[in-house]
Amino acid sequence: MRDTIPWPDPARRAAFEDWLGRIGPQHGLQPDTLAPASADASFRRYLRLQGSEGSLIVMDAPPPLEDVRPFVQVARLIAQAGLNGPQVLECDAAQGFVLLTDLGRTLYLTALQDGDAQQADRLMRSALQALVHWQQHVPADVLPPYDEALLARELALFPEWCVRREFGVTWREPERQVWDRTCRLLIDSALAQPTVAVHRDWMPRNLMVGDPDPGILDFQDAVRGPVTYDLASLLRDAFVSWDEEREIDWAARYWEQARRAGVPLGEPLGQDFGEFWRALEWMGLQRHLKVLGIFCRLKHRDGKPAYAQDLPRFFSYATRVAHRYGPLRPLIGLLEPLSGPLVAHGLTF
Repeated sequence: MRDTIPWPDPARRAAFEDWLGRIGPQHGLQPDTLAPASADASFRRYLRLQGSEGSLIVMDAPPPLEDVRPFVQVARLIAQAGLNGPQVLECDAAQGFVLLTDLGRTLYLTALQDGDAQQADRLMRSALQALVHWQQHVPADVLPPYDEALLARELALFPEWCVRREFGVTWREPERQVWDRTCRLLIDSALAQPTVAVHRDWMPRNLMVGDPDPGILDFQDAVRGPVTYDLASLLRDAFVSWDEEREIDWAARYWEQARRAGVPLGEPLGQDFGEFWRALEWMGLQRHLKVLGIFCRLKHRDGKPAYAQDLPRFFSYATRVAHRYGPLRPLIGLLEPLSGPLVAHGLTF
């Protein structure tokens, strides 16, 4: 096994080598080909190695920090839905090791950042079509609910990690009241939407260029929740942004496809695109505030400061939506003291 793979815990390395040795003959695994594939914002990491059928991926998800069982469950749902996701070949849930088929090396994010407008439109349309298919065919009723408690816990990340830890700001009572009213508006808007299976990170970094497009990754946090959530994640991403004309064009294409396919949009979202767009923007704002908190938590708690470089992008998203809707405008008074020139910079993304 290659020494280029770091193992801070010798006992975990020994457990991994034992597991790989037991499953290796069945899949023709070549331990000497092990190499880093990717890491993410969690405690999981992915390794790539060769097997008798070609390239494979190993997920290393150390318990109790990670639980691979939701990943395995949703991978099965994706396969049953006829979507392109990794196939689980082996799983040791107790130790947090999973052997997966390899969806390739080219992220949507990489392909979208090369500046080819036609390719971007093709890839985004494929992602929209796959999202509609996901919402039609991945059963929502077997997934945990994206309920009020979860929405509120996510929003609470913003004052705790972004306001207090990143910027050292302490809100007074009037500011806390503005925050509480804003949270109530966003939660009520989310809960008023029809529910579908929600990936929770349907974004270019978790979609792969493949056959067919897209390959779907990082789905272990899927829930039953608001129909606009994944579209908001796709259109207003952490790492790539679009002008609003393209956002609206892609949102309208999704809306038309979803209506034809019978995705539950409800009233008035299914009858009025303007109402659908408002609900999408409000849902996106909930996500943007959550991500601002998560990125600051990654910096201060988990030693991953690189994510904080994209704070301006999310301040930009949040400020744009707060400016547009009267009930949300008081939020601007909470954002501007934190972002200042960051917002001005972010608005240029």
